[in-house]
Amino acid sequence: MPGYQIKLERIAIAGADDLLIRSLLDRQQYADPLGAAAAQGISSAAWPMFGLLWPSGAQLAARMAIHPVAIGARVLEIGCGLALASLVGHRRGNDMTASDCHPLTAGFLLENLRLNALPPMKYRRGHWGMRAVGPEGAEDSGSDVHGAFDLIIGSDLLYERDAGGLLAAFIGRHASPAAEVWIVDPDRGNRPAFNRQMADEGFGMCEERLDQRATVGRLAYRGRLLTYRRTDPG
Repeated sequence: MPGYQIKLERIAIAGADDLLIRSLLDRQQYADPLGAAAAQGISSAAWPMFGLLWPSGAQLAARMAIHPVAIGARVLEIGCGLALASLVGHRRGNDMTASDCHPLTAGFLLENLRLNALPPMKYRRGHWGMRAVGPEGAEDSGSDVHGAFDLIIGSDLLYERDAGGLLAAFIGRHASPAAEVWIVDPDRGNRPAFNRQMADEGFGMCEERLDQRATVGRLAYRGRLLTYRRTDPG
């Protein structure tokens, strides 16, 4: 591989069949020879995070495994990384769009679709902090997230302080009037500020604890599912 190492794992997901997932070997990987990640504002320390499997992503995938499929409803996963939840939803027949700002996400998604004998799935570049640009610095809006979605999902997105409310504004732009928004959050300290920013965008919130004790074959988890809906969907 070009400058980084990978592994293949069979991942068990509650309520769904296992998925064979290609991921980075560990968080010590880094390769950005053309500066594509740097152009998106991705530091060398943050570079490998897209390519790892995270506990909150598994929680979101399990939620998608029991979500009823609604014909015509569009679902967007933001900050998808390895897109575990999108893969589960896609396999069940949802109209999924996965999105991320990392330049390697699309390639990993294509390979994981192939490994699991799944048909093509939509992917868009989604960056709420800055315009998407190519390695030469030119703006590239053609592959950006566009349109409105009926369900927007994401996991462990609140790890950085977002004083400008850019994530909430991004969600607000792409949520249909009656949309639901699901954010699985492992009790990050930035959650209260994000709740206020979502309220400023016109969303009310309810939450559900997702705490799990460790069992044989399953690690403990502490976190919550944040569900947002517009207070005035008209």
